[in-house]
Amino acid sequence: MAGGKVMSTNPLLELKALGQHIWLDNLSRTLLREGGLQRQITEDGIDGVTSNPSIFEKAIANGTYYREDLERLRGAGLDAEACYESLVIADIRAACAMLLPAFRASQGEVGYVSLEVSPALANDTVGTVAAARRLLHQVGLDNLLIKVPATPAGIEAFSRLTAEGISVNVTLIFSLAQYEAVAQAYLRGALRWLESGGQARHLRSVASIFLSRVDTLVDKRLAALGTMHAARLSGRAGIALAKCCHGRYRDIFHGPDIALLRLAGIRPQTPLWASTGNKNPAYGDLLYVEPLIGPESINTLPDATLAAFRNHGLAASKLREGLGDAQILLQALLELGIDLDAIGHSLQVDGVLLFAEAYQKILRGLQAESVTWTGQ
Repeated sequence: MAGGKVMSTNPLLELKALGQHIWLDNLSRTLLREGGLQRQITEDGIDGVTSNPSIFEKAIANGTYYREDLERLRGAGLDAEACYESLVIADIRAACAMLLPAFRASQGEVGYVSLEVSPALANDTVGTVAAARRLLHQVGLDNLLIKVPATPAGIEAFSRLTAEGISVNVTLIFSLAQYEAVAQAYLRGALRWLESGGQARHLRSVASIFLSRVDTLVDKRLAALGTMHAARLSGRAGIALAKCCHGRYRDIFHGPDIALLRLAGIRPQTPLWASTGNKNPAYGDLLYVEPLIGPESINTLPDATLAAFRNHGLAASKLREGLGDAQILLQALLELGIDLDAIGHSLQVDGVLLFAEAYQKILRGLQAESVTWTGQ
């Protein structure tokens, strides 16, 4: 390694040396049955998997390997949601098994698979806690992360689940304010877990900060202003948000307020870069990867972005560079009337809606299957 840069035939394999873990933002029975996930674990160093209702909606709609389970479920008297959970939990368990070596080798630092609670519970704290407990029991594996949205109700549920020793991936974070609320909820829950006699190293959590969706909306607002100054700020908000969140992460998890928790062995809640597939062809395909490589971080990549980094990515630590510039950029946006906290709220509402629509689409399809079965 020279000048902070690492050269390799497969640059994905060099990222661990720079302190970053790469997870796959996809899961399907095709990936599991045809060896795709195992190849990515072995050849690319993937040590985690994230999933969501949109991912499973596409997997179930387009996959051929679900037919066997669908036949097995025929006539079982399950409703559509129970059928869905039966299908996806089988995939989750299979992925967990593949990642168990990474989980054990890292002593529980990585090697996780994320499973999201129903999006219909996004504003229901009690329902989210109950669903998380039930899904954890059904999967029955230590390297599962229950995925909970960073809505106000979801954050309260997350704190309660952490206090019970349940490991959580907090998703749909779109602003620094939302990230702050999530990090503080983790500290509250972790403290209660320790006070109840829980083992510190049993806890694991990540905070999933969505990036490309931020730029998509901010760029629309900038384009509407129609000035050269606004144009120069385009495509930069997502990266600036990530760098500011990681700066705040360092303040919180390496600062005095968590000193006693760290002495007790509590792991910091790792920032995870999500929504990292570039949606604007005018920008590079690694816009949300290369500038955010660095220690104490995770990047979850869709297949196309993973392949792009494998093909022409440069493994160089840049995450901690330019924090001051990132803060200046967010202030410049605010001065133009673009408040990222307000945008974050709007994007979170939209994100919950998109996942709920995907979830309902799955259930409608499974309900149609059930009607066909009972009519035979």
